[in-house]
Amino acid sequence: MYLRTQIYSTMPLMQLHRTQNDYGFTATDSGGNHLSIDIPAEQGGDGKGFRPMQLLLAGLGGCSAVDVVSILKKQKQQIKDFSIGIEGEREKGKEPSLWKEVEIGFHLSGEVDPAKAFRAVELSMNKYCSVAATLNRAGAIIKWKVVVNGVEVNPA
Repeated sequence: MYLRTQIYSTMPLMQLHRTQNDYGFTATDSGGNHLSIDIPAEQGGDGKGFRPMQLLLAGLGGCSAVDVVSILKKQKQQIKDFSIGIEGEREKGKEPSLWKEVEIGFHLSGEVDPAKAFRAVELSMNKYCSVAATLNRAGAIIKWKVVVNGVEVNPA
């Protein structure tokens, strides 16, 4: 059962329920979408879901991907394929261990102007993406690159 109080009326509704052993949870949003969360076996879990800190990186990719597609669609760019690769390094020997550095690569193909793709990513990462802003405010350094039709775009 979802608990709804006045304090949460403007926030997205999310519920977690333990569904596998000690550390396996299923997150369900207000639209009925599900996501599995777990920790690796070497930490006591079953490894049958995303780790919580991986979800932050997935959120970064998803947030920025939506921005980039929206910007490029407005510019009449024809995206045939779009993928994002994300790697990150966390702080060593600290609790909590935050993301220290994140590298994200945007790979697009199709009839896409490289300069427009670069600018779309730049706008997302520096202005529109709330997840990028959240990670930045927590001290993470986010580095990114844009590749269009197999060629890395270098700003002019």
